[in-house]
Amino acid sequence: QVQLVESGGGLVQAGGSLRLSCAASGAIFSTLSMGWFRRAPGEEREFVAAISRMGVTKYYSDSAKGRFTISRDNAKNTVYLEMNSLKPEDTAVYYCAAARVAVPTSTTTMYAYWGQGTQVTVSS
Repeated sequence: QVQLVESGGGLVQAGGSLRLSCAASGAIFSTLSMGWFRRAPGEEREFVAAISRMGVTKYYSDSAKGRFTISRDNAKNTVYLEMNSLKPEDTAVYYCAAARVAVPTSTTTMYAYWGQGTQVTVSS
């Protein structure tokens, strides 16, 4: 069973930056594609970014492109989401997810394992 624990959320002013981390355990990390999703109050969960097993392929939502960077350190079993130029509309609970697939995907149902989430609040 894969366990995922997110950290790094918090309150930041618009234009600021945050770096989210997600530590994985219970599986060989390099066999997992990883994704970040978010859910704003009253909204559906939405895809943010995904990365392939070895970090070669990365995939971003339109809202994340140019502002967010996903990366991973397989030696530390950790995936990161660097978020810059944050906007109030980025306010959400951010979730890390793991999929046993080679190609990163935005499809929620492909992810079998989910973390508990970390709150990101961007003030205007």
